[in-house]
Amino acid sequence: MSADRSLRLSRRPLGMLGAAGAVLATLGAASPAEAQSIDDVLTRKKLQVGFLADFAPFGLAIGTNKYEGYDVDVSTLMAKYMGVDLELVPVTGPNRIPYLLTGKVDMLIAAFGITPERARQVMFSIPYSSIDIMLVATKDKKITGPEDLKAFRIGVPRASTPDAAVTALAPPGTRIMRFDDDATTAQALLSGQIDATGLATTTLKAFIEMNPSANYEAKFALRHQPNGITLRRGQTDLLQWVNTFIYFVKNNGELDAICRKWMGAPLPELPVF
Repeated sequence: MSADRSLRLSRRPLGMLGAAGAVLATLGAASPAEAQSIDDVLTRKKLQVGFLADFAPFGLAIGTNKYEGYDVDVSTLMAKYMGVDLELVPVTGPNRIPYLLTGKVDMLIAAFGITPERARQVMFSIPYSSIDIMLVATKDKKITGPEDLKAFRIGVPRASTPDAAVTALAPPGTRIMRFDDDATTAQALLSGQIDATGLATTTLKAFIEMNPSANYEAKFALRHQPNGITLRRGQTDLLQWVNTFIYFVKNNGELDAICRKWMGAPLPELPVF
């Protein structure tokens, strides 16, 4: 083999490695729609937050591209502390993780309960809110605990905390019917398509007051749910900032003010990890 040919062959792997390195560098870089760090958000000057627009008092549409609620106020406060614009992106229970993982949003502030199962896919901040999930049915339904669920049709929003709780607690053979969102599930209960569902205590009182003739009541607690702001795995820099933000606004009273505004009660004791 000539010296020239040997030199050409020896250079070929280096060229391939260089190209591969360039590809890896491209894949590793955060695109404008996929902020991985606080610097990415600051550079873009916009924070994209996914939230539930049909889950009062956490999020509710009040007009074209107009929203209000606990999570909306937390998102607004976060953008203020960052010094960037806020883009609110409505999501649903089933699509909120896909929206996050595909970079359609930077994070979720969407009343998302912290569970080990979900933490396989995403990262959670320390809790910024919490709710209790109650099983709700009419007073004539004899339901005192999970063992009674098998005799009834239980409806839940797909991929929600009530879905996870009912799936875990219900005896084998229980008919669990899954719907696209909270509003559809509630309508199924009102129309008699299902016998019971899980409702957050934050919406339970309003639901019962809106339907007084139906005689709905809370039967038993399905789950206590601390909620975390949700990020993609690997967004450790941004997660550190988010945790610092929650810590700060918990201690200066701003998060308590949001809780009193939307929940009518002081901020509860929230666990940390």
